[in-house]
Amino acid sequence: MRELGIVRDGAVAIREGRIVAVGKTQEIAKAFRADYVISAKDKLVLPGFVDPHTHLVFAGSLEDEFQLRVEGASRMELLSSGGDILRIVKETRRAGTEKLVELGLERLDSMLAHGTTTVEAKSGYGLTTQDEIKILEATRRLNRLHCVNVVATFMGANAVPPEYNGNPEEYVNLLIGETIPKIAEKWLAEFCDVFCERRLFSLEQAKRILVRGKAYGLKPKIHADQMSLLGGAEIAADVGAVSAEHLVFSSVEGIKALAERGVIAVLLPASAFSLMIGRYADARLMIDYGVPVALGTGFSADCWVENQQLAIAMACHFMRMTPAEAVTAATINAAHAVNRAGEVGSLEVGKRADVAILNVPNHRFLGYCFGSNLVDKVIKNGRVVVDREKQDAPVFMSKIE
Repeated sequence: MRELGIVRDGAVAIREGRIVAVGKTQEIAKAFRADYVISAKDKLVLPGFVDPHTHLVFAGSLEDEFQLRVEGASRMELLSSGGDILRIVKETRRAGTEKLVELGLERLDSMLAHGTTTVEAKSGYGLTTQDEIKILEATRRLNRLHCVNVVATFMGANAVPPEYNGNPEEYVNLLIGETIPKIAEKWLAEFCDVFCERRLFSLEQAKRILVRGKAYGLKPKIHADQMSLLGGAEIAADVGAVSAEHLVFSSVEGIKALAERGVIAVLLPASAFSLMIGRYADARLMIDYGVPVALGTGFSADCWVENQQLAIAMACHFMRMTPAEAVTAATINAAHAVNRAGEVGSLEVGKRADVAILNVPNHRFLGYCFGSNLVDKVIKNGRVVVDREKQDAPVFMSKIE
């Protein structure tokens, strides 16, 4: 993860939205004649960031509950009183698809402006079959409308809805018997995720949901060991999950199991920061054991962070990842976590020309320089879609084929 394959005084040649050559500027200039040349002198050129963990589509906000957290309330206390996820569920159920798409477009604009070109989007703020379908249909429309590529994950098991309060098993039966088959029938999601946590979904329930999803072609992911040590990492390894996410309290045994099965650890330092749990995932231990580590913002109503650069900085400051490791985690490893590594996540011949140009001289400034947007330009599928040097020019955000 520390080997970035840096090319100094380098150039990237792009044709019809794909990378056709990468190398020294002098070599590329001899081999190609360009219609359009972008100078990145004294700047850093990276793959567009990939954000492998967001809850992109929802209505409402939790700024007053943020104050309660500041005053000492825990997430589980807020959830037990009908707040947190359940409060956003109420707002999202009220919202129509058009409103959810409108909100999603605004968030994708912000993510793109910060250099993110591929995003995973989880459902989970509907918690009925109909509302989960509504969220995933909005997600599909976002992928069609916006130039950022959006990868859909079904997460009906994000919380136990109020209709099933005290009877989570009945809700699990609904997910297994009705919701998952309907989601799969409509081809609305690529992955299936579950929030495995005390007072939410047990290890046994999480496994049942993920195995059922897998039977319907939905690749498994899991929110594991976020608020306590429960053994979610071990379940991720047991079901052959693509990724296990959060992992703040995971045991050494769980981390070893992830390494043995090649499960990607998607770490979310901004989420731990926003929830004020006073602890972060042990990235150093995971890397030492050979677990492939990815980074995401964890964007949600609880963690309103649309800037993957900030996730990189927090990984360096709070989890002791080196800048090179954090860049790897936010690009190629994140692409693996959403099954897109063949298309994005690195500057390689044949891949999509998704490129972020940052106004810093080298990658070590990511983490060192934080709190501002370092993006100078963003290229998506070979088109300049963000150009901060042309402040008065409209930014092209629509879908590019």
